Amino acid sequence: MAVLPIFSYTKVTESKRLAVGCTERENKKGAIFMGWITKLFGAMIRKLWKIAVCLFVAGIILALFTGTFLTVKGYKMYQKAMQEESLEERIAAVRNREYFISLDEISSEFKTQLLESEDKQFYEHKGINMESIVRAAVVDIKAGAFVQGGSTITQQLAKNLCFSSEKKIERKIGELFVVNRLEKEYTKDEILELYCNIIYFGENCYGVQAAAVNYFGVNASELDEKQALSLVFTIKCPNNNNPNVYTKEDEAA
Repeated sequence: MAVLPIFSYTKVTESKRLAVGCTERENKKGAIFMGWITKLFGAMIRKLWKIAVCLFVAGIILALFTGTFLTVKGYKMYQKAMQEESLEERIAAVRNREYFISLDEISSEFKTQLLESEDKQFYEHKGINMESIVRAAVVDIKAGAFVQGGSTITQQLAKNLCFSSEKKIERKIGELFVVNRLEKEYTKDEILELYCNIIYFGENCYGVQAAAVNYFGVNASELDEKQALSLVFTIKCPNNNNPNVYTKEDEAA
């Protein structure tokens, strides 16, 4: 059996010791580096978290301030409108119009088409339909403009009674004060009746009776399904969608 020379054994042992020492130094350096990285990123994460919290709080404060500011402006618009003419006086003026008719004098075809198009849940909500508002908001955000409304029939009546068609948030808020009163002081049928008598159908026609006489030569009670559908279609854009306009366009085509 060959005997390993002492100097060879010593050499191998020394090499191992040096290798172990190098590994320990490298591990120590690695641990120090990782500790430094952990502290650095930890500090950065804490700073980012503080910034995020501050921005979140600032956003809430800004939203509350903006909401309060717009609510106050909307309420002032409502107050101004009521000072100019009370809600009761405005409604009385609609009921005194030449072509005003009761809800019973309007064809069921028109009322069905109107509710289907303008406010399917009219008899279920309390004047505001959050589902429609959210849906309209999503569409508007995607389009980058006001392309779809989420207003209920009560909201549209409030606008037509008391405000202009100007698209401002404070005006929409002002509407809500009128909506609240309409829903509390009038029945759903009364609200629908007023709305049917105040809608603009183009060609200076306000109300379904005036529109039925002007476009078809019949009373609102005599409107058939096709005529009712054409008048409901007119509401979206009275000057461009009324029967006299699109009938002529169809004939020209």
